[in-house]
Amino acid sequence: MPFIHRDEAVVHEIHGGRFVSYVRTDTGSKELAAWRLEVPPAMVGPRHTISAEETFYVLSGCVRLTIDGESAELRAGDAAVAPAGSELGLTNTSGESAHLWVTTRVGLTAELADGSTITPPWAR
Repeated sequence: MPFIHRDEAVVHEIHGGRFVSYVRTDTGSKELAAWRLEVPPAMVGPRHTISAEETFYVLSGCVRLTIDGESAELRAGDAAVAPAGSELGLTNTSGESAHLWVTTRVGLTAELADGSTITPPWAR
């Protein structure tokens, strides 16, 4: 099924963010996972290390993305690529919600600072 309609999106909420999953294995993808990330005002996401490359495209708002200690303010229309094995941090630096489109490969895992590992359901 090559087309995914908004009513097929699945919402996951974790660490203060809202992950609205569209592209995943149960919607027909074999290799990629993609979702809209909603970041509320002033949210500071936990630092984590990713197992696979991840791309970010800012749809609206402003975020500070940190990849392996290098930070940048990203606004609507800006994008970033985080290589596999990099440590990420994401903060909403504004008083309004930010929205990003995020893509990675199916099966991404993330190791949190406490050593625990999660396999995000939006990347399955």
